[in-house]
Amino acid sequence: MAAGAAQQEMINQMVAGAVEAMEASVDAELAKLDKMDEDDLEAIRERRLKQMQKAQEKKQEYKNLGHGTYDTITNEKEFFEISKKSDRVVCLFYIDTSFRCKIVDKHMAQLCEKHYEARFIRLNAEKSPFLTERLKIKVMPTILMTKDAVVCDRIVGFDDLGNSDNFPTSLLEWRIAQSKVINYSGDLSRPPVEEVKEKKMVKIQRNLRQEEYSSDSELDD
Repeated sequence: MAAGAAQQEMINQMVAGAVEAMEASVDAELAKLDKMDEDDLEAIRERRLKQMQKAQEKKQEYKNLGHGTYDTITNEKEFFEISKKSDRVVCLFYIDTSFRCKIVDKHMAQLCEKHYEARFIRLNAEKSPFLTERLKIKVMPTILMTKDAVVCDRIVGFDDLGNSDNFPTSLLEWRIAQSKVINYSGDLSRPPVEEVKEKKMVKIQRNLRQEEYSSDSELDD
């Protein structure tokens, strides 16, 4: 009992110390605000306004490049042109007869509107044999991610998505974010598998094998 009481006392002291440190930090921030004059506040507002304007200009630039949409491109030339104009691209290679490709379409259409920072496109693999062979794409669907016209990652089939047709959009978002082509506010170390309906089928592949494709990742036409 004595040992338990001592341990509890130690925990109480640690908690009290953490609270005091937090209060001290808050007090310091409040003290800074108290010392600020109108010029300081105006400078903060000006910086914030410039940040907002810059973000809006960037979004408009992305919009002009087709970001925010999920477009079907028809040939390899379009793929190369888009990869050179947009620094981050997410491309679905599909075939019309694949039901799973249609499942990915649904999720990609949602993600393109949320992630303006990347260009979302789709390309029929059967109509782009040169590119499909060059990039060693053999399984449909395959999602290819590029940064600065270089392939940085790919999602082959549904292995990385729980191998289930019922995976949520958030799981695909998390998996794409592993390649750093979209901004992600969640925890990249933990997939949101709790949302998958068929939990027993979920087997997230943690080894992304990005290096496997590095030797054939340059996108020069």
